Amino acid sequence: MTTLAQPTFDGELTPYPMGDANTTTRDAKWFLRQDRFNAKELMRQTFPPVQEVARGVISCGFVLLVAAPKSGKSWLSLQLAYEAATGGRFLGSIPVEKRPVLYLALEDGPRRLQNRMRKLGYDNNPPTSLEFIVSAASCDILETVKRFCDEHADEKPLVILDTLAKFRETVPRQSGENEYDRDSRTTGMLKDIIDECDGGCLLVVHHTRKMASGDFVETVNGSQGIAGIADEILKLTRKRNSEDGTLQLTSRDTPEGEYKVSFDSDSGMWRLDGGNLEEAAKAAAEFNSEDNTGENLRTVVRFVDAHPKGVSSPMGVRPFEVAEETDISSHHASTYLKRAVERGLIRQNGRGYYLPNEG
Repeated sequence: MTTLAQPTFDGELTPYPMGDANTTTRDAKWFLRQDRFNAKELMRQTFPPVQEVARGVISCGFVLLVAAPKSGKSWLSLQLAYEAATGGRFLGSIPVEKRPVLYLALEDGPRRLQNRMRKLGYDNNPPTSLEFIVSAASCDILETVKRFCDEHADEKPLVILDTLAKFRETVPRQSGENEYDRDSRTTGMLKDIIDECDGGCLLVVHHTRKMASGDFVETVNGSQGIAGIADEILKLTRKRNSEDGTLQLTSRDTPEGEYKVSFDSDSGMWRLDGGNLEEAAKAAAEFNSEDNTGENLRTVVRFVDAHPKGVSSPMGVRPFEVAEETDISSHHASTYLKRAVERGLIRQNGRGYYLPNEG
């Protein structure tokens, strides 16, 4: 057995086994388990591509799916679980390689899961490779997840934990532990398990916070100890009573993106808007542009309605005054004011001032 030298902290070289002397590329899986190596040894490796569950959208490792309550994230999770167990297409378009799936639906019960399976059309020859657990009290979650991953280590298993809050309830708080430390420890225990399962994925369902933010990662509920652990974060957004939504992602291994999706409340099915991710990304950009335009228009109308006697002049509101009190530029404020007049939402006097509608 030949050896390569591994540097120690004091600069000395300590040998450790690296395989056959005639082999220039060492066993990648063996090497991935090592926690220390030098640059030459690293660059001699030929690693397989990063594994994905749903191409371009869901990578392997620890994945966090966040959304507001009642936005359809459990429907999305069940859809992913079924398509992965059967080797189908996620969101109606994205190929998913067949693999064993464990779905910890800790906020649901057998009746609700059965109803959802039927609504989604999954009641015809359902797969035995999709297993459910519906009670956090019925098992040791960490041990159950680890055992499932160990049993299916060569099959790239998918585990879905719905929700993180239910798992946290089973983990006692340590003395003197702050929220960041608790979040890091709780999610870290889960990540440690999936990190040992090459090609496996642990998708954890979680909620967003009510506070808005320009960076969707900052909307993850809880401290940064949750978001910081994840290999990938997905955010599902859908307004109440609307079919249209978006799926945003940021990842350590795959490109960031935002894709337009739609939810069919009659079937419970989420679908990608367009035949592929490129079309869905364009649709998301258009959707966000239209949505922002509508919100900005409403902001301008609300501002005018709140100042019936004007701001600095009783004659009405001027565009620059809107800009001073909102995030809308003076130029765009002028555009939205004129558009609001055209739609009959406010009125304009002869001198370019804007006022609420009379009566």
